[in-house]
Amino acid sequence: MDRLLYTAMSGARQSMEQQSVVSNNLANATTSGFRAQLYALRAVPVQGDALLATRTSVVASTPGADFSAGPINATGRDLDIALQGDAWLAVQSSDGSEAYTRRGDLQVDATGILTSGSNPVMGENGPIVIPLGASLSMGADGTISAIGAGEDPEALVQVARLKLVTPGEVPLQRGSDGLFRAASDATGNVAPLAQDEQARLVSGSLEGSNVSPVESMVAMIDNARRYDMQLKVIESADENGRQADSLLSLD
Repeated sequence: MDRLLYTAMSGARQSMEQQSVVSNNLANATTSGFRAQLYALRAVPVQGDALLATRTSVVASTPGADFSAGPINATGRDLDIALQGDAWLAVQSSDGSEAYTRRGDLQVDATGILTSGSNPVMGENGPIVIPLGASLSMGADGTISAIGAGEDPEALVQVARLKLVTPGEVPLQRGSDGLFRAASDATGNVAPLAQDEQARLVSGSLEGSNVSPVESMVAMIDNARRYDMQLKVIESADENGRQADSLLSLD
């Protein structure tokens, strides 16, 4: 009885946590460059003051992200980019640190800063600032060229270059802001990745999310049914306990 209650109780709670991961994936099914978050359930012994050999809990974990590539669609927009291979775009996160994303629908804000999902895009010398009103073009190696309003094509000049990185053997970890960062070293420090001169992109195209809406919907239904089943197990355990008490009271 004891094992049954702990397993069902913790399983119901973790099913709700797992449902939030699936919901987040589904909500980002149309987000450019989004990487689906993985999830898993596992059984672990109860720790702490309640430690007993008969008590086992269910714990949900997110072991990582699905790094498979999403579909690439042509848009024709000059500031839309799709990163090729294992290349990532460096951006500046809200805390000022360097992070990485595959989101390629770039925008220029009112101050001329190039952004990806509201995060400033990093260049070789920090966040990239674009001349306001200029017509832009993007090279395969990430170089950004601009022509001022009313200028001749001969006035095309290179204004910046995107910082493209390739993690290689360095694992990337998703942060709470949805951006990825290199794993910390033994001392807890996170060193920015070096620019990869061989990394390439396709301009005028966007990489879609690698989330499958159909699979996510099936997972949501499965989680909901699992949650209901665990609640029924708790109800059955409670009913069995009351029947056992009534039998003991007859003595």
